[in-house]
Amino acid sequence: MTDAKKPGKGSPLDFAVDQQSRLTLPAVRLAVERGNGVLAFQPVVQAQRTSRPAFYEGLIRIIDESGRMVPLRDFMPVAETTELGRQIDCLSLSLGLKALSEETSLRLSINMSARSIGYPAWMDTLRRGVSADPQAAERLILEITESSAMGLPDEVKAFMREVQRYGIGLALDDFGAGYTSFRYLRDFCFDMIKIDGQFIREIATHPDNQVLTQALMSIAHHFDMFTVAEMVETADDAAFLIDNGIDCLQGYYFGAPTIAPPWKSPPSVALR
Repeated sequence: MTDAKKPGKGSPLDFAVDQQSRLTLPAVRLAVERGNGVLAFQPVVQAQRTSRPAFYEGLIRIIDESGRMVPLRDFMPVAETTELGRQIDCLSLSLGLKALSEETSLRLSINMSARSIGYPAWMDTLRRGVSADPQAAERLILEITESSAMGLPDEVKAFMREVQRYGIGLALDDFGAGYTSFRYLRDFCFDMIKIDGQFIREIATHPDNQVLTQALMSIAHHFDMFTVAEMVETADDAAFLIDNGIDCLQGYYFGAPTIAPPWKSPPSVALR
């Protein structure tokens, strides 16, 4: 089903993505080799306490030689399936662990692909980080995309057994975006489900989105998983989700991603 929704090989969109990636990947590869990346932090709030973040998601931003942040859409679709994608995951995790060690009150989620589980450098980064600061591990959440998790279910289950010993939280990202296998979902041990934003946008006025989101929430709660609504952009959408039992919300309505750590003030200090 997921593949059927994608543009066919040779379509104008497919060609445009490949063309842009060919132009961008060398600059991204060089930036990653040099460690030229930062995290942009976006708050995730509890439904019953929206004025204060429950945790932040750290979103990787790659900076090229000119100092420009390279849009993820220009390289991630291609990089994800290559070693460059694994190196980006390593950089993202390193930056996340550094932020956690510097701010002891911070709880932070970091994105990863299930493909990185089998990448020795990424696993070494994780193990060294949690060994150096066990308390940081207890404040770390790893977000694994649904599509990559369902593609490598056995590897993900073995990985879960290891990281849960450290106290690391696990979230299934983009829930509902792909071909979710409920058999695997039953076998997994995710702490949190992040419902894909395509179901959340304009949910207050779209009955189809309401039904689908409520179904996904019901599945998550059945397996004792917290639910997070992604891409919440309006007060009406937030109110609908809260009234219908969502646990946490994330989106521009509650705060845009920022490279200036929001827990630091004034901003001039945060940017140093």
